[in-house]
Amino acid sequence: MSDHDYEEVRRHLDRLAADGIDVVRVTYPDLIGTDRARDVLVEELPRALEHGLAFCRAVYHTSPQGDVVPVSGGLDAGLPDVCVRPDLSTLVALPWEPGVAACLADVTDPATGAPAPESPRDLLRSVLERCREHGLSPVVGPELEYFLCEPDPGGGWRRYGSTPGVVYTAGLRADPDNHLLRTLRQVRDLRIGVLSGNHEFDGGQFEINLLHSPALSAADRAFRFKAAVKELARREGRLATFMAKPFNDAGGSGFHLHLSCTDGADAEGRNAFDDPSGAYGLSAPARHAIAGLLAHAPALAALLNPTVNSYKRFGPDTLAPWLIDWGLDNRSAMVRVPPERGTGARLELRLGDASANPYLAIAATTAAALLGVLAGEEPPAPLEGYGYDTTKAAVLPTDLSAALDALEADTALAELLGKDFTTSYLSYKRNEVERFQRHVTDWEFTEYAYHL
Repeated sequence: MSDHDYEEVRRHLDRLAADGIDVVRVTYPDLIGTDRARDVLVEELPRALEHGLAFCRAVYHTSPQGDVVPVSGGLDAGLPDVCVRPDLSTLVALPWEPGVAACLADVTDPATGAPAPESPRDLLRSVLERCREHGLSPVVGPELEYFLCEPDPGGGWRRYGSTPGVVYTAGLRADPDNHLLRTLRQVRDLRIGVLSGNHEFDGGQFEINLLHSPALSAADRAFRFKAAVKELARREGRLATFMAKPFNDAGGSGFHLHLSCTDGADAEGRNAFDDPSGAYGLSAPARHAIAGLLAHAPALAALLNPTVNSYKRFGPDTLAPWLIDWGLDNRSAMVRVPPERGTGARLELRLGDASANPYLAIAATTAAALLGVLAGEEPPAPLEGYGYDTTKAAVLPTDLSAALDALEADTALAELLGKDFTTSYLSYKRNEVERFQRHVTDWEFTEYAYHL
């Protein structure tokens, strides 16, 4: 560690001590966007910065049930380490955990010093670098929905607050224990750019919106937001889930991405998607980006709808996109162009569900948009009226296996995301499909056991 680096660390340590912080939680996203972490005593932080923290690389290949999936570089390589170093530029006190601050981390291969192939944060960085090479800096505004659940006296979990007809409301009518107000205030103090929140369409479902920002910052904030909401719910003895569709009798939870680009090396440039003289008031790059999102939509589904459960959110009359189309201020379209122009000109990709890894979702979205800009093709005519007409647009993949096949077949997108990452992701997710196909579900027992 250089003298300059040491002095910077010392300033951070002095600030932490002044704030009564004695532990730093070092966090990074795994392949599915779950936070992996280690608590580090403040006095040991310089050692963690200089030497890094050792984690088994196979944590990227570990299923939610704790199984290590046989992905290249993990089990076959003898379960080697990755090196995790705190990124002190992201350091912030945890409002709900006295004496604890948290920061994100960078993950590298200790043998080469290069980013770990499965690192979602570094994958997004590589895509954004390609965008900058072509004079574009993506700006993203994330919108995330989730369900809050409470223990069911009969076992398992049930929805919190099941009152119908409370979409776009706030207060006790939809939230009898003021969960939303508490959560809003806590995540505001986490300094991740929270804008507002409301009760969503279904009982126990909430949406909290984040401000738009440069794409990497947006992914960082969405990742930290999801982790914070889940942690705060646990403190209440509840479960917050970003699962795509947790209940048969309710809708799903989306992860909508508002995408624009500036025409410089950073977010301070001109909005490159606005053009008052262009078709629909959009610039050629914006229209080409729409065409790119449509062209690569089947492959995008593998990353923005990443679970077996994701595809149960789709279908007619769900307000979740089912077809590959776009429209002007039309919420039944996969790509919606909101009515604002000028500095507010943007695209809203409504494809993703809340289970998506924010880094992978934003990386894939910006990559598809960039490929569209480079191809220079115009999108078809926009959807008019209420959508879901299969005679007018192609259908998205209807299950995870089909989406994974589409990602593997989309060589342009896979190349931009990186061969090593794509290979690892496909192996990991195909194992998920195989495990689900072998598992006997409650539906099967109910349907067959008594009569057959």
